[in-house]
Amino acid sequence: MARILAVDDDVAILDMIGAILGKDGHEVTKTGDPTKLELDKINQYDLILLDIMMPGIDGFELCTKIRNLVDCPILFITAKTEEGSLVNGLALGADDYICKPFGVMELRARIGAHLRREKREHFARLAVGRICFNLSEKMMMVDDEQITLTKAEYEICEFLAKNHGQVFSKEQILESVFGFDNESNDNTITTHIKNIRTKLSNYDYMPIKTVWGIGYKWTE
Repeated sequence: MARILAVDDDVAILDMIGAILGKDGHEVTKTGDPTKLELDKINQYDLILLDIMMPGIDGFELCTKIRNLVDCPILFITAKTEEGSLVNGLALGADDYICKPFGVMELRARIGAHLRREKREHFARLAVGRICFNLSEKMMMVDDEQITLTKAEYEICEFLAKNHGQVFSKEQILESVFGFDNESNDNTITTHIKNIRTKLSNYDYMPIKTVWGIGYKWTE
């Protein structure tokens, strides 16, 4: 059982989310007014669902406000499919997105995959080239300087680094990082890797290489 916060100004969507996830035993807190959220209590949740288009404060702005207050997965619920919007949302610290309209199985699969990912056990430390991972605290450092990554970005880096030299398709990365039954689009991986590369470019170091026509690999 997980504690889930759903924020959407569409009451029908909130009721559907509550009914679906409630049947799985989750405790769902629903709110249609994002301006009334008690931010001092936001860290009690195991996963947060945010609509993007809301009055008062949109999902992007709300994600920015709460990302440093929580380390749980944040998923956007959006009807917007433009690449620019999705890139923006993931860059702000969201882990994934679900496009409206979505079905019961998709919602359950996506939520389940992210919650299981949170429970994975990690070893303590992994050093690959100039990069060192503190696996227990989910931190990545370049030359002993911590890089600020979202949870999804970190998991992708850790997976590729643990399997350095091996080439993985976007589908394989998606399945390995987010789970077999995850329904995310392959573009999620492309966007996350683009954001990772942007952050690493400040260090003139780019261990994630594109293997054209196949996918990505971690190499020195």
